[in-house]
Amino acid sequence: MEKLTPSSVAAPVPETSRISLIDMLRGFALLGILMMNIPGFSMADYSFEAFKNDPDSFNFWLYQFIGVFFEGKMRAMFGMVFGAGVLLFVANKSGKGTSVHWLYYRRMFWLLIFGLIHSHLILWIGEILYLYAVCGMILYLFRNVPPRYLVWAVPIVAVASFVAGTIQYQDIREKRIAYSEATKAKSENKTLTATQTKALTEWREIEKTMIPNREDAKANTKKMKSDYSTVAGYLRPIALDIQTKYLPFEIWDSLALMLLGLALFKWGFLTGAWSNKEYWTVAKIGYGFGLPLVIYSNYYAFHHFSTLEANLARMEEVPINWVNLIYPFQRILLVMAHAAALILLYKSGVIQGLMNRLVAVGRMAFTNYISHSVICTLFFFGYGLNYYAELAFYQIYIVVLAIWAFQLIISPICLKYFLFGPLEWLWRSLTYWKVQPLKR
Repeated sequence: MEKLTPSSVAAPVPETSRISLIDMLRGFALLGILMMNIPGFSMADYSFEAFKNDPDSFNFWLYQFIGVFFEGKMRAMFGMVFGAGVLLFVANKSGKGTSVHWLYYRRMFWLLIFGLIHSHLILWIGEILYLYAVCGMILYLFRNVPPRYLVWAVPIVAVASFVAGTIQYQDIREKRIAYSEATKAKSENKTLTATQTKALTEWREIEKTMIPNREDAKANTKKMKSDYSTVAGYLRPIALDIQTKYLPFEIWDSLALMLLGLALFKWGFLTGAWSNKEYWTVAKIGYGFGLPLVIYSNYYAFHHFSTLEANLARMEEVPINWVNLIYPFQRILLVMAHAAALILLYKSGVIQGLMNRLVAVGRMAFTNYISHSVICTLFFFGYGLNYYAELAFYQIYIVVLAIWAFQLIISPICLKYFLFGPLEWLWRSLTYWKVQPLKR
C-alpha cells in the first residue's frame, strides 16, 4: 500500500466532523430494513396468503402495519442518507495528495466487491451493496448540482419507472393470455399451433424466473431447506440476473433517492438545521397525504391480489395497473414524514439514550447490515438451523427484535473501544490503501 506523509494523507471523516443526526437516521433505516428483509430469509413463496386475507388474524394486522409504515420507506431513508454521504466523504479532502475522485471511485469499487461476496457467498439475493455501488458511481457526477434541480429526479423517475413497469407488465400479460388460450385448446384436445406451443414454453420460462407456480414454490422451499451447495445453486442465478439483466431497471429508483438525499443535505434538512416548525410542517404534510394513499393502495390489493390465482386473473383483465402509480409518491411522503419526526425526536432529547444507540448502529451500518445476513442465513437456511418456512409470520419478528436488541447493545460497546466497526475499518483501509487505526 502507498505511503503518504502525515500532512498529505487523505483520511476518513474525523469523528468530530461526523453528523450524529445522519448516523441516527442511518441506524434507524438499517434496523427497519431488517424488518422488511426478514420474510425473504424465512418465508416460502406465497406463505403470506395464509393470513393476509384474514382480518381476524393478528398476522394480518401486523402485515398491514408493516406495509403501511415501513415497506419501501426504510430503503428510501437509507438511500437518502447514502446520498448525503457523498458530500460527507469528499469534505475536507481537497489538496491532500490523493485525488478525491480516485478515492471515491475506489471506495465504490470495493463496495461493489463486497456486494458480490454478500450475494454469492453469504447468499442474500436482496442485498443492496452492489446496486448502491453502481448508483454511487453515477451519483458522484451530480454532487455539485443545485438542490432545486436534484429533487426533480424523484417525480421524473417515479413516472418513468411506472411507464417502464407497465411496458414489462403488458409484455408478461400478453404471454399470460396466450398461455391461457393455449392451455384451453390443449384441454379440449385440439392440435396446438406453433404459436400456442411457443406460448406454453414462454410462460414456463416466466414461472421459472419470475412467477413460480404452486409446484415450483414447493420445490423452491425444499431447495432452501437443503445444504449450502443446493441453496447456492438456487439463489446464485437469481442474484446474477438481478445484478446484470435487471440492473438497468433497478438503478433509477435508488439513484433518485440518493439525489434527493444530496438535495436535503445541501438544504440542511438532514443536518437538523431547519426550525422545529418546519419539521412539523413536513411531518403533517407527509402523514396527511401519504397515509390515505398507502391505506387505499393496501385496501385495493386486499380486494384484488389475494392469491397467486387472483393476481394472474387480474393480469388478464387489466392492461394497466394505475394504482401502482400511488406507490412512489406515498413512499416519499411517508419517508419525509418519518425523517422529520425522527429529527424532532432527536432534537428534543426525550429518549436520548435510545437515540445514542441508534447513532452507534448507524456508524457501524456496514458491519451490522452484513451481520443481519450472516445471522439470518445461518438461522433460517437449510445448512444452518433450518427454520426456513417453519415459523409463523409474527414469530419471525421475534427474531428481528432479538437482533435489534443485540445490535443496539453491542454497537455502542464496540465504538467505546474501537474507532470503527470491523467491516468499516476494512473498507476504509482498502479505500485509502493504507491500514487505518482501529483501537481508540
